[in-house]
Order: sequence, then structure tokens, then C-alpha cells
Amino acid sequence: MVARTAYLDGEPCWADVLAVDMDAAQAFYGGVLGWSFRAGDDAAGRYVMALRDGHAVAGISPPPPGPAQSPAWTLYLTSHDLDATARLVDRCAGKVVMGPLDVPGNGRMLFALDPTGAAFGVWEPGQHTGSALYGEAGALCWAELNSREPESADTFYRSLFDYEQRQIGDADQFDYTAWSLGGETLCGRLKMTDSWTGIAPYWMVYFAVDDADVAADRARRSGGQVQQAPFDSSYGRIAVLADPGGAVFSVLAP
Repeated sequence: MVARTAYLDGEPCWADVLAVDMDAAQAFYGGVLGWSFRAGDDAAGRYVMALRDGHAVAGISPPPPGPAQSPAWTLYLTSHDLDATARLVDRCAGKVVMGPLDVPGNGRMLFALDPTGAAFGVWEPGQHTGSALYGEAGALCWAELNSREPESADTFYRSLFDYEQRQIGDADQFDYTAWSLGGETLCGRLKMTDSWTGIAPYWMVYFAVDDADVAADRARRSGGQVQQAPFDSSYGRIAVLADPGGAVFSVLAP
């Protein structure tokens, strides 16, 4: 097991889930992904750190004040100059909806919408650099943007982080671009088809597991849903799951 202490600008570094029922969320993810938890105090907004083998790998957040929000996972991309990234978001037809703001003792963050409507976060590291594990069981291992406007999405994120973007396969059959920095593939973009009717564009987060079938069975028995049964891919066995609040994520057994 190798601990991560730094991430490149543009690299997925963290994810957290909005949960209406914090106790139910902890019970669910503890059972499915093997997490333990460290609760935050009122000053931290009751934000809970999810741990795998003592390493912080994700967060669980209670609903913020204001209008009700649907439970969902948020992916964070790294930036070592958050103010410059915020200006680029606005200049490139995105929208900063919160921040930049300080998270005392940890770093700085913002929330934004890309031009296709997908929400994402950006994290400027301080003491907290992101997930202390990556690609290990129970930790983030991949992320991809699901969008109906592939060209707009590719252009926007390339403008933010100078990604190298490569089409995978035949775009007419499966429109997918892999995004890289320095030759290392970090994340991807999938074009949503008619089968996604009624679903808004979003970032899908993937967590590594030892056995996707076992994870799917645990999700079902823990009050969640299996939205797509485990299936084989060239990268491993994948299942798409939802927690008891309805937040969707994927698991991957590499």
C-alpha cells in the first residue's frame, strides 16, 4: 500500500458525498467499502472523514443550509492556484457557484458548473492534499465525466488544465476521450446517449474493490441499489451502485 502525498494540477484528488442521513451513509459505506470514520466537530460543519486502514480517502457531508439538495458525489480536481482556476472557469463559459473559500488548516476550495451543466469541485491543497490512497481497495481509482456535449466538455477542461485528450475507439459507436497529463491517463469523458434520458450531466467517481460482485451484494443488503449489475471491461469488473440516499458511484475490481 502506497500513500499519496501530492497530486498534479488537474488530477482527481478527492471526493465527498452529500448525505441527508449521516448515520445511514456511514453504515452503508463501511459495509461496502470497508471504511471507518472520523467525525468532525461543529466548526467543521459535522463533516466526516472516511478512512481506509487509517488513511483519509473520502468525505461525507451533511446538507448545507438553504434549499434542499439531492444526495450526490462531488469530485475534486487539484489546482495549486485556485484563484487563477476560478478566473478560467468563468472565462471559459463555466460558472463558479461557491468560493474560492478557505477550509482552515486544510486548504482552499470552490464548486463550479462546467458549460454542459456538470458540477465539480477544485481543491487547492494545504495540510490536506487529497486522498491519502489512490487505486487501492476502498479508495478512488478513476473518474469520468458523463456529458451530452462532448466537444464543449473537452474544450472547457482542456482550457483549465491543459489535458492531453485522446479518443478511445470509434466515436460514432462509443464517444469516449481519455485525459492525460505528462503521458499519465488521469480521467475521462463519456458522451451520454439516449439511454440516459432524464439524467443530468455529472462526474462519476470510481472506488477500487477486491471483488465487484461482493461489493454489489453488500450494497443491496445495506439498503442501497445496484443500478448496473457487475460486468466485465478491459480495465476490470465494474458495478454501478447507489447509496441509501440515492448518491450514485461505481466500484471497480481492477
